[in-house]
Amino acid sequence: MDGDRVFGGSIPEVYDECMVPMLFAPYAVDLAVRLEGLCQGPVLEIAAGTGVLTRELATRLPEAFAITATDLNQPMLDHGAARGTARPVEWQQADVMQLPFADATFDTVVCQFGVMFFPDRSAAYAEVRRVLRPGGSFVFNAWESLAENDFARIVSASVGEIFPEDPPTFVDRVPYGYHDVALIEADLAAGGFAGTVTFDKLALRSRAASAAVPATGFCQGTPLRNEITARDETRLDEATARATAAVAREFGQAEVAGTMSAHIVTARP
Repeated sequence: MDGDRVFGGSIPEVYDECMVPMLFAPYAVDLAVRLEGLCQGPVLEIAAGTGVLTRELATRLPEAFAITATDLNQPMLDHGAARGTARPVEWQQADVMQLPFADATFDTVVCQFGVMFFPDRSAAYAEVRRVLRPGGSFVFNAWESLAENDFARIVSASVGEIFPEDPPTFVDRVPYGYHDVALIEADLAAGGFAGTVTFDKLALRSRAASAAVPATGFCQGTPLRNEITARDETRLDEATARATAAVAREFGQAEVAGTMSAHIVTARP
């Protein structure tokens, strides 16, 4: 499990090329639109990755609202900063478990598909609570279960077939393993968000140019890669090919589209 939060090597490039357009860009638009009508001051983004949400925020939010984009993995931030944004953004490496900001610094904290990676969610939420100004909001999204996310479900199952005695569990366990509303609400309350918490479920279509895109994205552009290579570093291409064939069997080879679904959460202390 040590590699669950490591997005190094070639992962940032593959992530940005495959995963961002297919999964994250549509939800980034949704979050940015929500923040347009919500935030009244500086914004902190946690787990910014390669900056898909950051770019949307920089385009949509008034320039008077400063944006600080953080991530645990410097290579992801480097990739995002190199792509650039419509207006200046502060890119800063930071661990949500110990945010390097003073109390009550930000009007809004936003996190796109990152809370699932927090090693202690209640403690992380307490840090978010600490840096929020009175009356501020914490907005984030988290994937629904694998059953409601086609590409992730298919890729995870197909890779597991290669290692039947020790199947990789990253996809099931981390990005798609934090979908219970009662658990999320309890973790937020334990972290100091005892005020209003709202949940919206948003189902969208996940689209890619070919079956190889979701297979490559998950197998080589996420920490699933770390799990595969830890078991046998020579079988990464085999795992990707098997996942490609599995996606193709269900959706065809070209212009594939599947379901994806996530919770959108807005919490106030």
